[in-house]
Amino acid sequence: MSCGEPHETDCSEVLDHLYEFLDNEMPDSDCTKFEVHFEECSPCLEKYGLEQAVKKLVKRCCGSDDVPTDLRAKVMGRIDLIRSGHLVPEQEVTAILPTTPAPAPQE
Repeated sequence: MSCGEPHETDCSEVLDHLYEFLDNEMPDSDCTKFEVHFEECSPCLEKYGLEQAVKKLVKRCCGSDDVPTDLRAKVMGRIDLIRSGHLVPEQEVTAILPTTPAPAPQE
């Protein structure tokens, strides 16, 4: 995604680190660069607004649920693999997701 205009901070960098920005997990200097980028780039600002809304919705709907320690560790491990550039095999990803039984067929 890009608006086609040159920016001091590239759109791909902003989008790659969007959740770090949303979660206040980056240095103030980087936050300032992202804020400037959002002022200049409406597609990135729109993506930021969408992700911010999703994050608020998830927090409102699931914010009080405790996450099992082993599930959190597996998810964080997968995030680390993705950030390092390694591919995550699909069967391992589906293995960490909670499953719900399929509904019984209606007669």
